[in-house]
Amino acid sequence: MKTAISIQESLFRETKVLANKLHVTRSELFARAMRDFIRKQQNRQLLQQLNMAYDDTPNAEERKWQGKVKNRQRKLVEGEW
Repeated sequence: MKTAISIQESLFRETKVLANKLHVTRSELFARAMRDFIRKQQNRQLLQQLNMAYDDTPNAEERKWQGKVKNRQRKLVEGEW
């Protein structure tokens, strides 16, 4: 697919130099850059989802129950030590 983009002239020059250095066309260089950018965005999104899934910070209700469990446990083992 063919498309047109607008970029700064300095970025165009850098792109041209890098494409020549890598022995690829500018189109191939832009395609590689976009694939890399998209992959990185997908990885960031996945990491965010994993962080949310494994967030172990207890909410207010969980903290309340933890306190009750600790108190109950303390009463159960008080005389054992």
